[in-house]
Amino acid sequence: MIVSIVLAAGEGTRMKSDLPKVLHRIAGKPLVDYVIRSAKEAGAEETVVVVGHKADLVNEALKDKGVLIRQQPMSADVPYGTGFAVMQALDCFKDDDVVVVLTGDTPLIKGETLKGFIDFHKTNHYEACVLTANLKNPKGYGRIVREENSSIGKIVEEKDASIKEQAIHEVNSGIFTFQGGALRHALKYLETDNAQGELYLTDVIKILNEGGHKVGGYTLKDAHEMLGINSRIQLAHVEGLIRKRINERHMLNGVSFLDPGSTIVEDDVEIGQDTIIYPGVVLAGKTKIGSHCVLYGSTRIVDSTIGDHVILDNVLIEESIVHNYVKLGPYAHLRPKSEIKDHVKIGNFVEVKNASLGEGTKAGHLAYIGDASVGDDVNIGCGTIFVNYNGLEKFHTNVGDHAFIGSNSNLVAPVDVEDYGYIAAGSTITKTVEEGQLAIERGKQKNIDHWAERMGMKKDEGVQK
Repeated sequence: MIVSIVLAAGEGTRMKSDLPKVLHRIAGKPLVDYVIRSAKEAGAEETVVVVGHKADLVNEALKDKGVLIRQQPMSADVPYGTGFAVMQALDCFKDDDVVVVLTGDTPLIKGETLKGFIDFHKTNHYEACVLTANLKNPKGYGRIVREENSSIGKIVEEKDASIKEQAIHEVNSGIFTFQGGALRHALKYLETDNAQGELYLTDVIKILNEGGHKVGGYTLKDAHEMLGINSRIQLAHVEGLIRKRINERHMLNGVSFLDPGSTIVEDDVEIGQDTIIYPGVVLAGKTKIGSHCVLYGSTRIVDSTIGDHVILDNVLIEESIVHNYVKLGPYAHLRPKSEIKDHVKIGNFVEVKNASLGEGTKAGHLAYIGDASVGDDVNIGCGTIFVNYNGLEKFHTNVGDHAFIGSNSNLVAPVDVEDYGYIAAGSTITKTVEEGQLAIERGKQKNIDHWAERMGMKKDEGVQK
């Protein structure tokens, strides 16, 4: 069996944050999520996450991820270090298991890379194997010291490295494979005689090598995959690389980005082919975009489903469903639980909340449609307000098919407008409008003569000399 152990106990002090480092998000997901996913893609049948700093927050984030949790003691009396962290998972693997050790702050590592690494370990019958990379500037990384036969003799942390060892360009990625029994044996012999006074997992390599065990090294083709995150600067850098990876994935699937660098698409977003995305668009959460859509400007869509042949122009859509051949915007807002059926047009400065709009319905501009069921082919005039809230409770409005709501109307919920109901402009409706009726609710108009003169607004028209 393949067991992965993800180390996620660190505080990440350089992040300058109240949030544990592994919970900082990139493209909509915590860093640790990417590592867990890659481990599973590589064939890990069990994934163990070792937590420590603010474990309650990390546990909450991982509760639906299908992983085992092991908590590292947080005390001045424990030695800490990567070796100590792995010791917390000793009960999670057997001697004949392949154990993959990963760090929770390396979100760029790919499942296919890990699979190749594991296959290399198995094919060559290694007891341990190190994922390495060759860097032009190896500063900050532990150096790989190879034997004459190219096997790995040891890994030296930079703080403990000699001048000769610091000149080595092959570095430790922090990712390892072990045979379970060899790992269990070597962990017993770890010591804290190093600059940090910690139990280093890297010392396991030296212990196994000196014990005659076969230790190998598998070099990354793309060194970017090993990049860890220890600061906000590194977080931003890796975010850019992941966003590029995501956008390129969609482009390969037939999506057009006019400026990929200025478009933000989170990791779980799905987009259909022949959709065109303009600069400034943000697609977040579990959003699904259909095919042949056009998304303009500062459109932002969160956890929503968009159908085919939809045009979105500078709109905000949250937790809603938009069907096919719909046109929204500019500057429309769909708040949660809205459903927009086929061929609907929602125009400038229209807000919809917890409402459904039937096929062919139009709300061209400056309207609020809240807590409502609106039928097919309804016209909602400019300035219409669905008055749904009395300060204590929300109420529902029903509008039937083919109704006409005149401009500047107020529908005071709860109220029904039946099929073909017609609301005269400027009306405030509080009672049911039955099928085919015209409803007018206005005060009687009164015109007062000479008002402008009395108010001093109208000047004498004679010519002054």
